Amino acid sequence: MRIPAHSVCTAIRDDIVAGVHERGSRLTEEVLARRYGVSRVPVREALRTLEAEGFVVTRRHAGACVAEPTEREAADLLEMRRLLEPLGAARAAQRRTEAHLKVLRGLVRLGQERARRGNSEDLRALGGWFHETLGQAAGSQSLTAMLTQVRHKIAWMYTVEAPANPVESWAEHGAIVDAVARGDGDRARSLTALHAERAAFAHRLRQPQHVVNTAGQRN
Repeated sequence: MRIPAHSVCTAIRDDIVAGVHERGSRLTEEVLARRYGVSRVPVREALRTLEAEGFVVTRRHAGACVAEPTEREAADLLEMRRLLEPLGAARAAQRRTEAHLKVLRGLVRLGQERARRGNSEDLRALGGWFHETLGQAAGSQSLTAMLTQVRHKIAWMYTVEAPANPVESWAEHGAIVDAVARGDGDRARSLTALHAERAAFAHRLRQPQHVVNTAGQRN
């Protein structure tokens, strides 16, 4: 059974973000095909997609390699997030469905409960799901794809400190959902812009680690 290229792309991207393939390391089709148990065709397609997304670069005499982003590129990503997430929230206020609202409200309830308990690991995952759902509620595949790509790259380049006041942070999430539910695009935009601005201060640039690349190991 042929494994689709997008599944291989997701697996390689996830490993890049996790540091399995360290920055600057070569990504050969043969080694990747063996690692992920596929032929070289979906690997080749996946590498093209990842190059378009900025995770991979093609170098003369070396072929495909993991990109090595600069500090300026990393800073630009946070700026892009501060611009795109408020736009997504404003669109969500006009285009969200009841199903979106149900999920968002459920995530806010869970987030507020976990915040009171101080469970930071749960909060990180819930926050990711919240913003992913809010992006989907915008009703624009291109905007959702851009937001997802930016979040992946930020996770690759930054570590994120837990918010000093998680209860307050999840109160902000709740206020955003209230604005979206009322169809108030301007308020949803302004609340999300403020939330994104505050969240940016918790990001610390991740220093490249010399991670052992297991992709080239033979069994």
